[in-house]
Amino acid sequence: MKFTLSWLKEHLDTDAGVEQIVETLTAVGLEVEGVENPADRLRPFVVAEVLTAAPHPQADKLQVLSVDAGTGEAIQVVCGAPNARAGLKGVFGAPGAYVPGSDLTLKVAAIRGVESRGMMCSIRELELGDAHEGIIELAADAPVGASFADYAGLDDPVIDVAITPNRQDAMGVHGIARDLAAAGLGTLRPVQVPDIVGTFPCPIEIRTDDPEGCPAFYGRVIKRVRNGPSPDWLQQRLKAAGQRPISALVDMTNYIMLSYGRPLHVYDLAKLKGALVARRACDGEEMLALNGKTYRLDETMTVIADDRGVHDIGGIMGGEHSGVTDATTDIVIECAYFDPAHIARTGQKLALTSDARSRFERGVDPCFLDEGLALATAMALELAGGEASEPILAGEPPRAERIVTYRPERCAELAGVDVEEDRQAEILGRLGFVVSRGQPWEIRVPSWRRDVDGAADIVEEVARIHGFDKVPSTPLRRAPGVARPTATPEQKLERSVRRTAASRGLNEAVTWSFISEAEAEPFGGSAWVLANPISEDMKAMRPSLLPGLLAAARRNLARGAEGIRLFEVGRRYLGASEHPTLGLVLAGTRSGRHWRTGKVQPFDAFDAKAEAIALLAAAGAPVENLQVLGDAAGIYHPGRSGRLALGPKNVLAEFGALHPRLLRAFDIEGPVVAAEVYLDAVPPRRGSGHRRSAYAPPALQAVKRDFAFVVAEDLPADRLVRAVRGADKAAIAAVGLFDVFAGPGIGEGLKSIAVEVTLQPAERSFTEEELKAISERIIAAARKLGATLRA
Repeated sequence: MKFTLSWLKEHLDTDAGVEQIVETLTAVGLEVEGVENPADRLRPFVVAEVLTAAPHPQADKLQVLSVDAGTGEAIQVVCGAPNARAGLKGVFGAPGAYVPGSDLTLKVAAIRGVESRGMMCSIRELELGDAHEGIIELAADAPVGASFADYAGLDDPVIDVAITPNRQDAMGVHGIARDLAAAGLGTLRPVQVPDIVGTFPCPIEIRTDDPEGCPAFYGRVIKRVRNGPSPDWLQQRLKAAGQRPISALVDMTNYIMLSYGRPLHVYDLAKLKGALVARRACDGEEMLALNGKTYRLDETMTVIADDRGVHDIGGIMGGEHSGVTDATTDIVIECAYFDPAHIARTGQKLALTSDARSRFERGVDPCFLDEGLALATAMALELAGGEASEPILAGEPPRAERIVTYRPERCAELAGVDVEEDRQAEILGRLGFVVSRGQPWEIRVPSWRRDVDGAADIVEEVARIHGFDKVPSTPLRRAPGVARPTATPEQKLERSVRRTAASRGLNEAVTWSFISEAEAEPFGGSAWVLANPISEDMKAMRPSLLPGLLAAARRNLARGAEGIRLFEVGRRYLGASEHPTLGLVLAGTRSGRHWRTGKVQPFDAFDAKAEAIALLAAAGAPVENLQVLGDAAGIYHPGRSGRLALGPKNVLAEFGALHPRLLRAFDIEGPVVAAEVYLDAVPPRRGSGHRRSAYAPPALQAVKRDFAFVVAEDLPADRLVRAVRGADKAAIAAVGLFDVFAGPGIGEGLKSIAVEVTLQPAERSFTEEELKAISERIIAAARKLGATLRA
């Protein structure tokens, strides 16, 4: 739900600034997702006057302008707009200004041999509309040199609020203003409902034949309207809210919907035949909707139809056949109440979403039909003129009064905060509840609060307006004999690897468990596909953590991040079970340009391998016994990937550079390496029941010996390292690979592998004979793999 600050202040009498409003909205449970001021990106642009306009010497369609931008000097600009002329006042961008509609930063440039020091801008170039026939023309009294954003009134922050499904009253600016007023941030302005007296009987029959799906169907005719573009102020507000302006009559319905949460629809009377009726669809009926798609209907769906057929999927979307155009002269305004459950089922069957559906399925105010019709009529007369008929009020909306019995003590009992009775009554009154303070209290619930059903809901209203931050943090008393809570081994394992990943410089990401089927396909497809997903992009349960991490990496790379180090601990969904996993993605550059290296250092497969081994060590896996098997799954690059395993069947992790085909599917350029650690495959730690003894450094100094072996070219270095380590487990503390060489002097089909062996004496230092014996055991162990000591 988006709205501007000025729009809000038409419903809320307040002097509060946008920062205080945003803070209060979040405090009362209306989470603010973002605030954007469209004026910020237009700050570099100023009002300017064209002093002279002369033909370009090298191009017939270009002109050379001299422009006064308030700097005291004439600026030369090359312009191709047909309306550019001396005396015109428009919008000028100097070199260095970013033009959002063209995605370019202006600079001094020669155009067909003539220098241009800026740009006179069009509406589309500033993303203020679609017009691009010429440059913007301002009024003759526009002040030269003034900020265009300030002059045009664009300095109006746009607030984006996330509305939870239970808060249907907050689907309009007026409802949001009511919450802010209840929180003490101003006074709610009452809705000014005009009294429009019809001057002639309604010429069309309006009725409802489906009282279950459409209990109330109100409407009236306005004749002799002049439909055209809506005024600039209305278009600006709709654009800020994410709506596309269409025409005055259509924009009017969207504006009232966004202002009051009351969806409406307008029909062209000339395109209707007979009565306008709310009824059930016939099985197999079809309708071409305003989105250009044809929908096949069934008998469970409520529609609006005339004698010719269906014109509207009731409460969701209108049809193309009866929509208003610039040629429309007579209209019918519909203001109806649709049953929320019927709307939700119809929308799910048709996979059709709309702003109207999102409001009707939550439940619009059933007592706001007369007011909604009156507001729409008045606004239509103001914008398009004409003459209104008498209204027709068919059916009866569900206006049953709801009374909740309530004890003020319940606030402390349920919410843990003691709010004075007078304060509770004040809060409820500001929210529109009518409080009778007897024993117990009787509270009449307003018609726009369909979500309030009992005393617990009343407590929630009091607590959120009073302030959840005022609820004291009080630990629960532990009952005698109740054991202290303990984490399961699985939880401890996840905490350990999460801490380790963060300590190694990886940033934790939390991505959706749902992905698209296309994203799941390279990973073997998803075993769990939702029948009724939120969207097609969230239909499949992820078979891997990498799709979400790759999408996050792509967004960060697109925003200029150079070194991406992301990890996530979550679940993969394979077969009939969930598998705890840690996934990581390294993208971009490992280190930037530096005078010592001269160029950037990208990540490679060994970086992913190092992270995977470190995480396995944190998980308690015996990393000294790990085997590096062949290439990993098909998502990885052949020859640049591997599997870490304890034996051929127990794979603990996969790592490597991702395949270029996968990167193209995710629209990522450059090499990306990744790894997945399968936490459920890590053997459990062996608990002895005793604390680990304190670390004691060795009393004697270690001895290091280097060995270089010539081996077959296809022998993995890991096999040689493990063989050397096992030659004398008591004496050998560590084995490290430090050189691999193939070339002259080694032999065809061979390579040299050099390792550093660390020998740790225990009670006494090694003698020369003992060192020689250990060396011989190392050489013998290597010889079993076909290795020979390099001369």
